[in-house]
Amino acid sequence: MNFRITRALAFAAVLVALSSNRATAEPKLLEPERAFAYSVQAVDAKTVEARFAIASGYYLYREKLKFTVEPVALASAPAFPPGALKDDEFFGNVETYRGQLAVRLPLDGALPGLKVTVRAESQGCADAGVCYPPQVQHVTVVLPAPGGRPGAPVAATPAKKSWFN
Repeated sequence: MNFRITRALAFAAVLVALSSNRATAEPKLLEPERAFAYSVQAVDAKTVEARFAIASGYYLYREKLKFTVEPVALASAPAFPPGALKDDEFFGNVETYRGQLAVRLPLDGALPGLKVTVRAESQGCADAGVCYPPQVQHVTVVLPAPGGRPGAPVAATPAKKSWFN
């Protein structure tokens, strides 16, 4: 066989091997704080809103969501919006959230100008079949004055900087 033909066949075999390895490679998963990006906004002197921006291909479990606020307390249990029912391979029949989730948290004993820290416990999974361990994230916001404008949302994990911004 000609050297050029042998070399071309060897090169083609390497390309086929590389492409088949890519097809069976594990999916690249996001870090949990990117898959379930948490932020908080001070709505008024007695209310904060906890938010999750859930990446495409990921979901949060309703039953695994818990919020606490310091140095004040929650005035009542958070009112969660309805989620989607899922027959989950890890936890059975559960309620889940995808996309955006916003939960208003009424505060007891809050005063305008007070700094409050909102702690969120959560757990979610990727559609690729990987469940993350429970996560705890904290955000501190300042409550606005009565009649004042809501504060800007504060992210638990700031966006990553790129070379171009």
